[in-house]
Amino acid sequence: MENNQNFQQSFHQEADFNDAQDGVLYFAVTYLDTDCGRIRTESFDDAAAADRFASRCVAGEDGWAVVDAIPAKERRAAA
Repeated sequence: MENNQNFQQSFHQEADFNDAQDGVLYFAVTYLDTDCGRIRTESFDDAAAADRFASRCVAGEDGWAVVDAIPAKERRAAA
């Protein structure tokens, strides 16, 4: 677990979580799937859930994960 950079703590210092609660941000975890050797991405609405998932991805010696906070775009509903 020493590869885990404690995203939640560092992100909390840089951004306001009120934006995430309002649906303005979502969290994308990009990680190496060590089972097949492919890089994959999962999206989360909650920073804590993204951090837990990333922590599980870096459990192995070769595992790594990056968590990005991404602004959600407003989408127009179809008429």
